[in-house]
Amino acid sequence: MSPQVAGLLQLTALIAALALAYRPLGDYMARVYSSEKNYRPEKWIYKAIGANPATEMRWPAYLRGVLAFSAVSVLFLYLMQRVQGSLPGSLGFSSIDPDQAFNTAASFVANTNWQSYYGEQAMGHVVQTGGLAVQNFLSAAVGMAVAVALVRGFARSRTGELGNFWADLVRGTVRILVPISVIGAIVLVAAGAIQNFSGIHQVGQFMGGTQEWNGGAVASQEVIKELGTNGGGYFNANSAHPFENPNPLSNLFEIFLILLIPFALTRTFGRMVGSLKQGYAILGAMAVIWIGFTALMMWTEFAHRGPAFEIAGGAMEGKETRFGIAGSSMFAVATTLTSTGAVNSFHSSYTGFGGGITMLGMQLGEIAPGGVGSGLYGMLIMAIIAVFIAGLMVGRTPEYLGKKIGTRQIKLAACYILVTPALVLGFTAVAMALPTPADSMTNSGAHGFSEILYAYTSGANNNGSAFAGLNADTQWFNTTIGIAMMLGRFLPMVFVLALAGSLAGQKPVPETAGTLRTDKPLYSGLLVGTILIITGLTYFPALALGPLAEGLAS
Repeated sequence: MSPQVAGLLQLTALIAALALAYRPLGDYMARVYSSEKNYRPEKWIYKAIGANPATEMRWPAYLRGVLAFSAVSVLFLYLMQRVQGSLPGSLGFSSIDPDQAFNTAASFVANTNWQSYYGEQAMGHVVQTGGLAVQNFLSAAVGMAVAVALVRGFARSRTGELGNFWADLVRGTVRILVPISVIGAIVLVAAGAIQNFSGIHQVGQFMGGTQEWNGGAVASQEVIKELGTNGGGYFNANSAHPFENPNPLSNLFEIFLILLIPFALTRTFGRMVGSLKQGYAILGAMAVIWIGFTALMMWTEFAHRGPAFEIAGGAMEGKETRFGIAGSSMFAVATTLTSTGAVNSFHSSYTGFGGGITMLGMQLGEIAPGGVGSGLYGMLIMAIIAVFIAGLMVGRTPEYLGKKIGTRQIKLAACYILVTPALVLGFTAVAMALPTPADSMTNSGAHGFSEILYAYTSGANNNGSAFAGLNADTQWFNTTIGIAMMLGRFLPMVFVLALAGSLAGQKPVPETAGTLRTDKPLYSGLLVGTILIITGLTYFPALALGPLAEGLAS
């Protein structure tokens, strides 16, 4: 069997698995966020934090809950790293430096999981499991809560109430993320991933010296790392490490986990707004982009140019032989079209065009299907923009799901889509203009520029993957990427929740003969075109200086 056929079979199996899980999981999540019942463990949590889950919140109160909880999370994780040297189970590792501790705390709370450290050489068991893994659950639950608040904005009318943040946070964690993670961890252990609290031990000789490895609760962290579209690996090699991702079966399962909730949330959206067809329209746009990017990445990496590529069967540099080009390409597209950032290969070693595809996937806004929660609300923002453009073409006030899209809604949507490009292009320009940041580049020319462009694209879009050629463990990159991650995560949430509040307060608009049907394939095509055009106009000049220039020169 040729590698290309094997890759096609893997992709088919993945699509089939996602299709089987789509309906039951999407309906279940809709019931979770619509339920008025509180389980006993949830009541204990509410009592401990002093929250009343029955209290409805308007968007400013909901936003205050998001920001306050996230601020406390950053502080807690920062302090845990700073005192690591005094904690039990630290494996003898010292405390983390202030700039790197800030970067890591901001990264994991912002659902980015950018890592400027070697996991197995810096973090002990307590910080890994009690700090980083916990934030993998909580940051994902925050994203889902904000997405559900926006969905309620479309579903409700004549009220500014969007639900209760604390209830959404707890239910998303307890009822969705934890149960799936338990099952997923068992699957990964069965596939060969490790799960222990072993100390550091020697495993043999390596190039004239001893090689040391430490164990850890890897499978349990790996599953929420992918399921919550987090991405931070227990080991520096991330999902290329055999302890995290042992074989092709575990690799396919991890890709499935990455895409599972973001795709299923479109069903949840359709169920909560009372029209499953609306959910299918959003799903269709996401699926077209994801499949298109996957096919393009496979074609790029399988293309034979030169004897080395022909002997290897394609561009195998930086890829694990146990996954091959197909498994690596699918993983790379899944992790950059979502806000995951996990890697099973090194994106810096991809072909020029292949590296550009990973960057473009993040620059779309990671909405196909996107991060857990963030993918759905990002796509709904683009849906509003698409409706607005359609309204301009026919000279009619745009409407979406029975809500008028007026000046306030468009301003908020425009602010949302402008935040990330401003952060990415602004920080990249400053880094290239200053002498010190450029010293961190391993390569010069177009590829070196791509390393820095990729770093800020990854940070501001809350992805977390890296081009692997950039030394990001400097005060400049730890600080600026940390700032980009925080602003890229929470500024868009301000506009999303403000938009949700304005929509929830509207009176429903009755559908007429002139109303644009947003549940049809034509609208899904318009949505895809809108996304590609906006992204292209925003990022094409920067991409032309980096991956496109490199690809055309090769």
